[in-house]
Amino acid sequence: MATLQPSGVLLQERYLALDVLRGLTIALMIVVNTPGSWSHMYAPFMHAAWHGFTITDLVFPTFLFVVGNAMSFSMKKLERMDQGMFLKKVFKRTFLIFLIGWGLNAFPFFEQTENGISMINWGEVRLLGVLQRIALCYMFAALILYYLSRQGAILVSILILIAYWPIMYFFGDQGDPYSLTGNAALKLDLWLIGPTNLYGGEGIPFDPEGLLSTFPAVVNVLAGFFAGKFIQQLGNTTKTVKFLLVAGLILIAICLAWDTFFPMNKKLWTSPYVLMTVGLDLILIGALIMIIEVWQQRNWTYPLQVFGRNPLILYVLSGIVISLMYIFSVGDQSFKSFIYANAFTNWLSPKNASLLFSIAYMLLIWLIGLWMDKKKVYIKV
Repeated sequence: MATLQPSGVLLQERYLALDVLRGLTIALMIVVNTPGSWSHMYAPFMHAAWHGFTITDLVFPTFLFVVGNAMSFSMKKLERMDQGMFLKKVFKRTFLIFLIGWGLNAFPFFEQTENGISMINWGEVRLLGVLQRIALCYMFAALILYYLSRQGAILVSILILIAYWPIMYFFGDQGDPYSLTGNAALKLDLWLIGPTNLYGGEGIPFDPEGLLSTFPAVVNVLAGFFAGKFIQQLGNTTKTVKFLLVAGLILIAICLAWDTFFPMNKKLWTSPYVLMTVGLDLILIGALIMIIEVWQQRNWTYPLQVFGRNPLILYVLSGIVISLMYIFSVGDQSFKSFIYANAFTNWLSPKNASLLFSIAYMLLIWLIGLWMDKKKVYIKV
């Protein structure tokens, strides 16, 4: 059964390293998103509090990178379409992924109040989020690649990263333009969206997947696209891996130099952060190509392929299942709290219990993915 992923690429056309990288990304996204306790986490599984970088900060941009990687295949078909058909397909896919993300924010659609169970206030649902950013980045990248030459797309990527710096500096608070409360991305979101529909996890209405910071995130997708084209042209060879490694190290070096003036920040998606994550992703995809394609070591890849073949639905399910575990109760505890207390915290230290729960939960979602793969069920959008 030929299957379309969010990026629109046929399953049988992808190279194995892409599925493995996609699967690894989804697995890590689930682990970092569902700890047993947010109060007890090992530092590598936490995002940087504000400026800075942790390995967890690589997860989301890597998903954008593999979306672009897959587009290096799917754009061949899209570029042959007339403008009307192309726009219809791109906007439809964008709308559906955005809608799924918004619906995930609203799930389970009802809430417990003093008067019993009632429907949520739909006007207060968070507008943006992870899937919404993926949708918007896919759309902008597809439009850029369709209407501009490859050289034009590279130029646009460079201009976005350079222009984002003065925009953030001059439109942010002059005392500290890159602060949580004074950055330009927050100001734009408050003006266009309003505080009610923004993420509140930072203690104030601030969305780490906001509108302005989506534009530099588009570069992660475009970088994945060009990496995919480069790999297709040179083949899965040692020479290709060397080029990817050198390119990744150069981008990381530029990032570290730029970070002195424009700090790496995942929640603002700053330009040095883009360079760091793209550089690391080039090194990572190069390492996977070396192991899987050059050395032909493939016997370990299937578990990650399970995630990589159904990334969208498994990510969505990971959000839905954990929400249901909080809704259903055992006595006076939620089902999640009951499981956590009786299977993890009663014999492990707090941080180990939290980590093991997140790994166990990831494996639960993997089992669903395994069943889907065995049944040849691949959800397309």
